Amino acid sequence: MALHNDLGKEGERIAKQYLEVEGYEILDENWTHGKAEVDLIVYKNGIMIFVEVKTRSSVAFGDPEEFVQKAKQIQMELAANAYIEIMNHQNDVRFDIIAITFIKNKNYNLKHIEDAFWPED
Repeated sequence: MALHNDLGKEGERIAKQYLEVEGYEILDENWTHGKAEVDLIVYKNGIMIFVEVKTRSSVAFGDPEEFVQKAKQIQMELAANAYIEIMNHQNDVRFDIIAITFIKNKNYNLKHIEDAFWPED
């Protein structure tokens, strides 16, 4: 597996652990619908939250959250719509980003951006 894939998987593991500690219920991981994928689907306080995890080894080219492009947001919305229908979820929905930047000695900075974007129609 390529190093960037390992980094991404480690970021997803850290994000999941962080969300659990913060009281989120993990509903699904790496959920796919067609070509669309959502890294984590979580639930808290009646809100279903679709989470994109972005992990980088440095910020030389920008912060991780800057790499959640419009195309990815649209794909997440498509997957979210399918998941909401399958689960018959009738309450609020939110799209979050967890941005992780690794620094020396396996330390990292984690930024949880709630309500990071709302895909447009």
